[in-house]
Amino acid sequence: MKIIVQPQKSHYKLLFIDGRRMTAAGQVNLTESLKGRRPEHFRLKKGRGGQMKPTPTKDFISLLRKSDVLLTGSDEAFEAFLQDMQIRWRQIRLCRFCLLGDRITPLEGGQGVRYGREEICYECAKRELRREMGYLGKFGKSSLRHVERLLGDLRDLDRVLASLQPESVKTSRTLYDRLEAPGQMKTSPIRDLPLPPEFVERCGVEHLMPVQQIAVDAGLLERKDLLVVSATASGKTFIGEMAGLKNYLEGQGGVLFLVPLVALANQKYQRFRETYGGIVKVALHTGVSRVRLPETRAAGVRDLNAPLVVGTYEGIDHALRCGRSLKKISTVVIDEVQMLEDPERGHRLDGLISRLKYLFPDAQFLYLSATIGAPGILAEKLHARLVTYMDRPVPLERHLIFTERKQKIPYIKHLVTDAFREVSSKGYHGQTIIFTNSRARCHTIADALGRKAAAYHAGLTAQERRDVETRFEKGELAAVVTTAALAAGVDFPASLVIFDALAMGIQWLSVQEFYQMLGRAGRPDFHDLGKVVILAEPGVSYSRDSTHTEDEVAVRLLKGEMEEVAPEYDIEASSEEFVANAVVCGGDEGAIIRMNQMMVGTLEPVLGALLDHHLVHRKAVHAPRPGEGRPGRRIELTDLARVMAEHFVGMERLLKLRRLVRKMDDPIDILAELEVSDPRDAREPQKQKSR
Repeated sequence: MKIIVQPQKSHYKLLFIDGRRMTAAGQVNLTESLKGRRPEHFRLKKGRGGQMKPTPTKDFISLLRKSDVLLTGSDEAFEAFLQDMQIRWRQIRLCRFCLLGDRITPLEGGQGVRYGREEICYECAKRELRREMGYLGKFGKSSLRHVERLLGDLRDLDRVLASLQPESVKTSRTLYDRLEAPGQMKTSPIRDLPLPPEFVERCGVEHLMPVQQIAVDAGLLERKDLLVVSATASGKTFIGEMAGLKNYLEGQGGVLFLVPLVALANQKYQRFRETYGGIVKVALHTGVSRVRLPETRAAGVRDLNAPLVVGTYEGIDHALRCGRSLKKISTVVIDEVQMLEDPERGHRLDGLISRLKYLFPDAQFLYLSATIGAPGILAEKLHARLVTYMDRPVPLERHLIFTERKQKIPYIKHLVTDAFREVSSKGYHGQTIIFTNSRARCHTIADALGRKAAAYHAGLTAQERRDVETRFEKGELAAVVTTAALAAGVDFPASLVIFDALAMGIQWLSVQEFYQMLGRAGRPDFHDLGKVVILAEPGVSYSRDSTHTEDEVAVRLLKGEMEEVAPEYDIEASSEEFVANAVVCGGDEGAIIRMNQMMVGTLEPVLGALLDHHLVHRKAVHAPRPGEGRPGRRIELTDLARVMAEHFVGMERLLKLRRLVRKMDDPIDILAELEVSDPRDAREPQKQKSR
């Protein structure tokens, strides 16, 4: 039998254990006598029920002599008593919370969980954790499992509780994980590569970065098509510069550098013009009347046939859809190619790539991305070699804090202030990007942060956005607050990224979007460390239709894996791409089919519907070619079909517009009827009442 002795303030608690079963409980006091310390007021109860009954102290001493005596803590008085009685004992660490309920749980072998100045068992720690989480809000099952796993890993309840609405943000106690930067791999000096001397003199690079070396080894300078997947700030843009400028300077043809956003195109244009303006004419093409900056008004800036054209996807695609021709292109760089997965724009980028491949079959295509799901499969679909390098150039810490909405802005202010106070070994203050889900929230947060912060979103004018970019670049701003929609946008060199929300409008971020955004933290030329802080509100959702809450989504995003890029396009998207392809190839049905087949996604068969609605006509134009077995056919577009192509409109929307025009006279009424609410419009988050 074992007797467990637990020192209390006024007495000693006793538990009598036979095997795994508690057979009795008791308590005893010690008193000073002429012979030393002796027991008094020994009380005992059998089993778990009943009351304590006074029992002779000699029975207590007799039980001690026949038992294995275990002390739960150091106690000088009781140890002296046992020594006088020549009774052997040993110390044991037990969970105090369990002892309060007359349960015995040893804490040997690292099984304890630190809580304040003591250790308790894992089960008691879980109960305390759930109690604290109950005060904060209704957590989802996945976030609850995450917090409990974190407790099991850290064995420190205080540290875990620090991520549940802490009184002050101490990132040393909210760390989710840390992604280390690898050691430097040996790379080639730029002068040792087969590059034109005038490029080497102007590019400003002395040694390749790792992903650039891997791309060169994969055939970059031998005009091989590549899909390059590498972390943000790892040097992907320069891969396109090397190949594009080499091909142009060696007389192969011009360069198209395509990006998803006007602001990003303008930024690339400015840098390319400053770096390479002495050896190549650089132009910017972002669509009609999209950019109204003084530096882009000069004659020739929008020259579509300049040797190096920086453009947005839609800007270049609009030119092709309108039937404009391009001079010979030797290199096409598609930056942020993960936009193929975008539900609104993915089919247009997919179609643009196939149209450019049709027009320039000998061009070198380079696809760049920091985040793409199943890149090997996508590389096969694009007929490109895969180049991957996912190691970051600087370490990245990821922090997760569960908190109420009202606490988010105070935490953000604290984090931004601390980051800006720090100066890196490169001499730069830490700056912050804060992602949120709506333009209104951007201004709310920016106003709360004061003069050192600015809102940045698509609702601002180009000049306003440019002003924010310039102030951030000069270090005048500590923080920029932006919407998730601009995650793939302007290259702000931030050391800290904060997620105020994990939604884009009312839709949760995808894993790919999330990784694209967190990749903005930490740049090798500016920072020694990148940090990401997620502020997730338990039990909150941004849509009544969502089955998940923000705390659950936070854990899913941190642990998630990106899915394969395999879109299937509906009638609306398929009809739009069909007529755009028809414009580019002059209506050659065989060429349209080839372009459709070159796309990554799958198109619906729409020719029949287009013919039925008299939007296109089909004509036989020549005798069968060898192997065709039937006459060649040409697809003629009506004026309405050309409207579809030029204005990025699908068949269903066009037909609805035509019906409205026939029965309504007021253009405002037509627009009101035509436009439906954007599913990504932001709403205030809502607490879920039940799950």
